[in-house]
Amino acid sequence: MTHPLEGVRVLTVEQYGAGPFGTMFLADQGAEVIKIEPPEGGDFSRDVGPFYFAEHDSVFFHAFNRNKKSMTLDLRQKAGKAIFHALVGTADAVASNLRGDVPEKLGLTYAHLHSHNPRIVCAHLSAYGRTGPRANWPGFDYLMQAEAGWFSLTGEPGGPPTRFGLSVVDLMTGLGLGYAVLAGIVSARASGEGRDLDVSLFDMALHNLCYPAAWYLNEGHVVERLPRSAHPSLTPCQLYRTADGWIYIMCNKEKFWPALCGKLERPEWISDPRFVTFRQRLENRDTVTEILDEALSSRTTAEWLDHFAGVVPAAPINGVADALDNPFVAERAGIQQLDHPVRGDIRLVAPPVRTGEPAPNRAAPALGEHTDALLAEIGYDAEAIRRLRATRAV
Repeated sequence: MTHPLEGVRVLTVEQYGAGPFGTMFLADQGAEVIKIEPPEGGDFSRDVGPFYFAEHDSVFFHAFNRNKKSMTLDLRQKAGKAIFHALVGTADAVASNLRGDVPEKLGLTYAHLHSHNPRIVCAHLSAYGRTGPRANWPGFDYLMQAEAGWFSLTGEPGGPPTRFGLSVVDLMTGLGLGYAVLAGIVSARASGEGRDLDVSLFDMALHNLCYPAAWYLNEGHVVERLPRSAHPSLTPCQLYRTADGWIYIMCNKEKFWPALCGKLERPEWISDPRFVTFRQRLENRDTVTEILDEALSSRTTAEWLDHFAGVVPAAPINGVADALDNPFVAERAGIQQLDHPVRGDIRLVAPPVRTGEPAPNRAAPALGEHTDALLAEIGYDAEAIRRLRATRAV
């Protein structure tokens, strides 16, 4: 077997988190992802602390860039652009995550590149889009969460507006970029013609409002924060107290309420007219919370999880360390080991898309690690490469 994207070549002009996260999905499936970095310093996330495997080689950078190649190239220089255009002729796609007005300035759009490869796909990730009044605005994840309403949905009622605990807008938009690349490639291979595709942090944050957005747009209903991280309409679906802490239970299909009642040895609750349907349980949510707290307080969280296993959807409330040290993660081979030239063995969370073939496991590249080999591939000899380095074009 081969990896699904073997034979796909993607040039990336990317930095920090969102874009690199998305293109790492492509690299994890076997695509040749060539990271184009400025000769002076490269992707600035190489220096994002607080932890480093080596100088100019942050742990943060490795979390977003495994299985890629690195080429240093100054796209502002004529010689650098010529090299880039030659590489475009060999590639399926160019992916970028830059401020909205920068792809045009750097010549990364289809209008600039189609003469070098009519099938090239140009996928752009920006903060607010490449057109409109905010095209030249910088923007970051937490700003999107704030403006798109996420802060109003996170945390306990009465508390201050609260951001989501991870940069999930970055991560989701990066995944959107990877999706755009693949959608464009499918189209280009069928039609022989590439195109521009766009995804923005703001649009993705807004899109992820999903059903609360549909409720507001069609019914005028505004979802608000609920105690114990409860679902806005499905009950029981929230935190409940146990003998030693908390458990999260999600009876998000009607069949799970009778299953829960059976496991709690409270069969009378199944037919209680206050609790028979989702609507009735929602109307009596406080009562449901009270009776479940009382019942669940008789055992520890671990005991309930063993008791519910495979019958009632439930989970413990883990910290990051507990989540990664979870024996189930080891059973799922959820941690990947990679070889680092300085540190030796390093570990990352394994790719979530599984194909039956072992995933590639190359550590993130050193800055410019593949520059000479890629230049040689498109016809540059040792003397030409020496001259390019002398002028800092590469």
